[in-house]
Amino acid sequence: MENTLNREFDVDAPDRFWATDITYIKTYEGFLYLAVVIDLYSRRVVGWATHIGYAPAAIEALTISNINNILTNIS
Repeated sequence: MENTLNREFDVDAPDRFWATDITYIKTYEGFLYLAVVIDLYSRRVVGWATHIGYAPAAIEALTISNINNILTNIS
């Protein structure tokens, strides 16, 4: 995937560029993965998810972000 931002994180419009991060939290039952998606313009969280598997957390967070974005822009 091409790096279109080139580390320029100051953007001029909302909902054009999102950034993601995934971290893990150690629990007594194993690891819990937390995936977060933020809008680089407003710096607000547009989606997040937790899951016991790495990939499902990321996919779920992006799906939730897309749904939230659609619902926000309906009006």
